[in-house]
Amino acid sequence: MARTDHSFPAGSGSPAAAPAALRGRGAVTNVRHRFQRDDRVQVDDGWSASGLPADFVDSVPDFFPDISSSAGQAAAVEQTAGAAARATVIPILPDTRSTPAAPKTTVTAEEARKILSRNDSPDIPFEVAANPYRGCEHGCVYCYARPTHSYLGYSPGLDFETRLVAKANAVEALRAELARPGYKPSPINIGSATDAYQPIERDWRLTRGMLELALETRHPVTIVTKNALVARDLDLLAALAQLNLVVVYISITTLDAGMARTLEPRAAAPWRRLEAVRSLTDAGVPVGVLVAPVIPFINDESMEHILQEAKAAGAHYASYTVLRLPWEVKTLFEDWLNAHYPDRAQRVLHRIEDLRNGRRNDPNFGSRMRGTGIWADLLRQRFAVATRKLGLNRARLSLDCSRFVPPAGPGASASLFDGAASGAAGVDAAGAATGVAATPSGSTSVAGDARSAGAGNAAGSANAATDFQSPVGAKASSGVPFPGGLPAVSGAYGRGARQLRAMAAGQLSLFD
Repeated sequence: MARTDHSFPAGSGSPAAAPAALRGRGAVTNVRHRFQRDDRVQVDDGWSASGLPADFVDSVPDFFPDISSSAGQAAAVEQTAGAAARATVIPILPDTRSTPAAPKTTVTAEEARKILSRNDSPDIPFEVAANPYRGCEHGCVYCYARPTHSYLGYSPGLDFETRLVAKANAVEALRAELARPGYKPSPINIGSATDAYQPIERDWRLTRGMLELALETRHPVTIVTKNALVARDLDLLAALAQLNLVVVYISITTLDAGMARTLEPRAAAPWRRLEAVRSLTDAGVPVGVLVAPVIPFINDESMEHILQEAKAAGAHYASYTVLRLPWEVKTLFEDWLNAHYPDRAQRVLHRIEDLRNGRRNDPNFGSRMRGTGIWADLLRQRFAVATRKLGLNRARLSLDCSRFVPPAGPGASASLFDGAASGAAGVDAAGAATGVAATPSGSTSVAGDARSAGAGNAAGSANAATDFQSPVGAKASSGVPFPGGLPAVSGAYGRGARQLRAMAAGQLSLFD
């Protein structure tokens, strides 16, 4: 069904009106999503001038004079003489219903079954992502993630930036996934389909909780954001950076504050993002800057200036992408252009088609991020020259995945055995005490006592230590299956684990 929610009434013969911009919002319409079967169509009921034929409107002053002027008021008095004086003069009022009120932001909590998503795209520099929120209050009109709101039955337009969803159990869900047997660490990008530091993060603090878990488990993460709120978590980010476990990318689209207010109305101002780059760099956190997206005839001329300011603020690396318009974003961006830049709207769209092989969007790997053709080549050359001159053409940092330790606490290990729990310090079946200490990473370090050595574990020594992973997964050394004896276990293992400990100490037979 045709989208007519911001057009003139059907059949009026008038061209579509440019949608009105809303203060503090990026999208100017709430387009129907691609899974929507029904649509709302605005139909004029005949009680406004916009729904009347032009020839009738021209004749209206003969019956209802324009009383906004003194001459019109005099004419109205003259026409109402005699019998007509008993008639009521009803002036035609302007139709204001086409200007909707700015919608408020609402946040709904949900319990996520899982938090990690994977992709195998060859032009995305990460394989695993975690998104603590759905939707984004920043309201960037060009956001490629807008179509994801369609899966919720919401519009990718205003709904995407006003009807937000917080995954209230994001940290717990991440902990459970990191604790799965056989999990192999790979850098997790926090905020691939949302901005993890959008304004609601101030209250929900889900992103901070995920960073705390990353530090606890020594898991590498990357962050992409447009919000200076990222500097709030300098303590965690600096600690992760010391272990080569984090890179932060700040996206800067323009240095023009006025343009930023229309492109990305609730993101941090450009100068505040540069301040965040400086704060992160001073704290030892590696920072990259993304000039993304580059929009022809809107912000493309700012590329070199953004890179210069980013370098001055301490950025280590830079990259860029060209505007993408997948699914409903095509319509949203066109509406935005007509509302804010009607004088150049068609010129912008034609140049986008030049970059996309004659289409508004190119979904193909290898070309979707930076386009093709002579204009794409020109952007590529400009970026290469600027980054080489400024020293921002370094290779992406490779984060350290070797430090990862599975998380402690609920869900930290599979339930292999039934039984009750032991405490933070356990006593093995042989009766020897085993001291357990929590390491800063949240893993459990176990020091074997010489008294715990039994017939089957004569090589145990007081200085042997094992990073706890599972009762049967402790690291072997010098041919000894469990140096220093099996570690004390939590309640997830119970009686069966204590029996396994006794077997290792030679105190219990498999068939006892």
